[in-house]
Amino acid sequence: MLERLFGVRAAGSTPGRELLGGLTTFLTMAYILAVNPVFLTAAGIPLEGAIVATCLSAAFATFLMGLAANYPVALAPGMGMNAFFAYGICVGAGVPWQTALGLVFWAGVLFVLLTVTGARRTLVRAVPPVIQLAGAVGIGLFIAFIGLQHGGIVRADPNTMVAMGDLTSGPALLTLFGLAVSLVLMAAGVATAIFWGLAVTLVAALAVGVIAPPQSVFSVPSLALPGFQIDLLGALRLEYLPFLLVLLFFALFDTLGTLMGIAHQAGFLKNGELPRIERALAADSAGMVAGALFGTSPVTSYIESGTGVGVGARTGLANMATGALLLASLFLTPLVGLVGQKTAGELSPVTAPALILVGILMVKAVREIDWSDATEAAPAFFTALLMPLTFNISHGLAAGIVVYVLVKVAARRGREVHWLMAVLAVLFVLRYALLPA
Repeated sequence: MLERLFGVRAAGSTPGRELLGGLTTFLTMAYILAVNPVFLTAAGIPLEGAIVATCLSAAFATFLMGLAANYPVALAPGMGMNAFFAYGICVGAGVPWQTALGLVFWAGVLFVLLTVTGARRTLVRAVPPVIQLAGAVGIGLFIAFIGLQHGGIVRADPNTMVAMGDLTSGPALLTLFGLAVSLVLMAAGVATAIFWGLAVTLVAALAVGVIAPPQSVFSVPSLALPGFQIDLLGALRLEYLPFLLVLLFFALFDTLGTLMGIAHQAGFLKNGELPRIERALAADSAGMVAGALFGTSPVTSYIESGTGVGVGARTGLANMATGALLLASLFLTPLVGLVGQKTAGELSPVTAPALILVGILMVKAVREIDWSDATEAAPAFFTALLMPLTFNISHGLAAGIVVYVLVKVAARRGREVHWLMAVLAVLFVLRYALLPA
C-alpha cells in the first residue's frame, strides 16, 4: 500500500528513512507551535485557540502535500506572514482579527485560482528577483527586531525611538542565555538548533521562576476554533485590498522559493522544472484557505523540510510522520502555551531567541543581491530597511516597488520593468498620497 501511494522504493528510499525524515522535519519546525501563537495573541486571538489552530492547520496542510504531491515538504503558518498578519494588519491598521482571517481566506482562494488558471506564471515573471530577495531580508530583520523586543534586549525610547533594554533583568538574561545556546548549536551544525535552544530556555525560565509552571502538561484540545468567527464579507472592503495583495505576494513567492530550494537539494528537478509543481502549489494554497478557516495566519511550505530531506526523506510518506506528530502536539497545549507565556512586563523570553535565529536565517538572502548596481541596490535597501523601521511589511514592499520602477526608468532601463510592476508603483503612490499610512 505504501509503495502504491508514495512509491518509496521507486524514489530510492525506505519506509524507515522516510519516518526518520519526518521526525527530523518535525523537530526542526516544532518551534512554530509555540512561536506562531505569540503573533496570533498579539492580534487578539485567544491563546488556546491560537495553539489548536496552528497545530491543526499545519497537520492538515502537511498531510495534503504528502498525499496530493508526494513531496516531503511540511507546511505550517509562515514566519513573516504571521508578523504581517498581527502587526501590519491587526495592530497597525486596527483590522479585527476575524476580518484579517477573512483576508487570509480570500488571498488563499486567489492563490488557488492563479495556480489553476496558470496566471501564476505571469505574476512570477513580473516581480524581479531583487524585490523577492529584499523582502526576505526585510522580514528577517523585522522578525529579529520583534524577538529583541520580546526578550527585553531593546525597548522604546521617547528620544531615540529605540534604546537598549535592561540587560540585568530576568527576561533579558534568559533571552541572552537561550540565544547563546542556540547560536552554539547552530554553529556546530545542529539542524534542530532552534528547537533545542527554545527547550533549554524554557527549562531555565522554569528553574529561575521567570515563568510559572502549568497545572498540567497534557489536555484534551478545545474545538472552539478562532476560524469559526471568520469575517468573510468584511474582508472584501476595498480599503483592505493592499493587505490582500501583500498576503498573496508573500504566500506565492515564499512557497515557490521553498519548493524550488528543497527540490534542488533532493534532486527532484528535471531540466530545471519541478514535476507535479501544480499539485504542490495547489496543496499549499488549499492549506492557506484551510488555515484561515481553522483560525491562523497564512500557511506555507517550510524550508525546514530540508532537514528531513537531508537524512533521506524523498516522498510524501515523511509528511505522514510529520503530520501525525503535529496532531499529537494538540494534546500538549498547556506545554506549548507555557513556551509562549509572557512575563509581567509583557515580554516572551522563551520564544525571543527563536525569533532572532529565524531572522538570522532569513537575512542571509542579502548576499544574492547585486549591490554594485544602483538600480538593484536602491530598491533592495528601501524594501529591507523600511519593514522593521515602520514595523510594517507592506510599507517596505511598496517603497521597494516604487523605487525599483523609478531608478530603472531613470537609468533608461525601463524595458526591464514588467508592466504589472509599473501599475503597482502608480497604485502605491496614489495610495500613500490619498490615504493615511
